[in-house]
Amino acid sequence: MNQQRLGTWMAAGLILLAAGCASTGGAKIPVDRSSSLPGTTVALKGETHRLTGSPLQVARPLPATDLVDAFSMETVDLSQRKGKVLFLSIVPSIDTKVCEAQTHSLGEQGAGLPPDVERITISRDTPFAQKRFAEEAKLTALTYLSDYKEGAFGRATGLLVEDSRLLARAVVLVDRAGIVRYVQVVPELTHLPDMEAAFARAAALAGEK
Repeated sequence: MNQQRLGTWMAAGLILLAAGCASTGGAKIPVDRSSSLPGTTVALKGETHRLTGSPLQVARPLPATDLVDAFSMETVDLSQRKGKVLFLSIVPSIDTKVCEAQTHSLGEQGAGLPPDVERITISRDTPFAQKRFAEEAKLTALTYLSDYKEGAFGRATGLLVEDSRLLARAVVLVDRAGIVRYVQVVPELTHLPDMEAAFARAAALAGEK
């Protein structure tokens, strides 16, 4: 990768972090109830950003990719994690306000989900940053997986923001057989996903035999 291109990606990433997940000044964070499609576009305060990679599809298997567990540092392929409903909460960066709110919702409101729903946060933060956040926020009941190496998960799902190389904000639910059953890609990166709708859908999936 040449230095000019790397510099462009890093600058775009910093802009996205500053605007897309920045402090809301005490204002309530808006919730989006609509969804963009993986592999299309999202917005950052009205400015369009393209999503790159192979678009994730409902009713298709979750693609095989390597992620890193923040606590064990082991490689994890979620496509092989069968037998539980997977609630994937995908954020651009764990250390920013909107992403923090999304993760607190997963950890706190999501605690009422059936025990066979595994709650997972995925971002391109390093595993060390994810682990520190989990411990400081007292949200260690969640699984934290990092896509920091090559953005393989983002590429495999069409959720990698092309210019910043961060992940789009999204929720993905995967059933016990490894089939994607629900996807919401938040159209505006400064907004939250509809976590209540996702919780209800996850509970329904857990009740299916």
